Amino acid sequence: MVQLNGHVKAGFEKVGEAFLANFDGGFEVGASVCVVHEGETVVDIWAGHTDETRTAEWQGDTITNVWSSTKTMMFLVLLELADKGALSLHDPVHLHWPEFAANGKESVTVAHLMAHTAGLPGWDRPLRPSDFYDHDLCAGALAEQAPWWEPGTASGYHAISQGYLIGEVVRRVTGMSLGTYFRTTFAGPLGADFHIGTPAECDPRISNVIPPEPLALAGADPASIAVRTFSNPGMNAAQSWETGWRRCESAAANGHGNARSLALVQSIVSHGGEAAGHRFISEAGVEKLFEVQAEGTDLVLGMPAKFGMGYGLNTVHTPISPNPRACYWGGWGGSLIVNDLDARMTFAYVMNRMGAGTVGDTRSAGPLMATYAAIG
Repeated sequence: MVQLNGHVKAGFEKVGEAFLANFDGGFEVGASVCVVHEGETVVDIWAGHTDETRTAEWQGDTITNVWSSTKTMMFLVLLELADKGALSLHDPVHLHWPEFAANGKESVTVAHLMAHTAGLPGWDRPLRPSDFYDHDLCAGALAEQAPWWEPGTASGYHAISQGYLIGEVVRRVTGMSLGTYFRTTFAGPLGADFHIGTPAECDPRISNVIPPEPLALAGADPASIAVRTFSNPGMNAAQSWETGWRRCESAAANGHGNARSLALVQSIVSHGGEAAGHRFISEAGVEKLFEVQAEGTDLVLGMPAKFGMGYGLNTVHTPISPNPRACYWGGWGGSLIVNDLDARMTFAYVMNRMGAGTVGDTRSAGPLMATYAAIG
């Protein structure tokens, strides 16, 4: 019998029940859920184990690789930089990164990088998985190559490349790596246990992800954008166990945290730019995320997607909220973050056992629906 740990405010008990129900079938191993509503952490719970053999219990300070849920932190960084005038989201990228203008990319903007419309979801240059640990190599190769389609005309999920693209823009603008800027601007002031470039002292608290089945690329057209994106290099989730992966800043995919830290930082969005008594972004600066940048079938994911400034937006295809002013993103295998500005609510779900979904799966749905039932 899995034991629920943590805190649930009166009226939110169904969230805990829905969370525990995920463990009933034996698939879930260890996970956490956190909800921040009207500035208060109303749910902060965890359960299960940190290992597939179920010998070590998931603790309140256990963290794990949340994959693409990390992207929400990158988007927050760019919204903050734009809000204080360090850049414009519609700046041509080469204004800050001159080398990027090569091979017809003069018109690619920062917004294109955020919304996966830059035409750079992968690399032309053959890469090894360990090359992800070399930011300069990965960013430099993307600066040199031509887009795979006309920038701005469609989205094509920049699963890993987005971290090097946005990371280099942040470095050129601030003089700091994205992980360092995120830590000093957001995580540090909030005391949030979320890391892009995870220090060695965190290693004993990390629960290694339990990989899913490999992505099914066999038989697919090797010239397709999706296969080109996911096959160079082929990504094995077990790579996240490596020290090199933890220490590097592959900022679209290698953030380490738990539901508490993810929700605490992202509650800046749902609460109009404020969290824990700190003003990080103006309300107008937060609202920029709702400027639609792409809507239609994503060229990499092969499914309908609607992107604002980075975040996925609420649609009939992805009805993540009953309210219009909501945004979200999820991570490979199941993690999820939802920001609802109308409800002033942030929901986060983090787990170690990965399902098959590239940008999440359905395990978070029960606790999320219970959250909406609780807040009315």
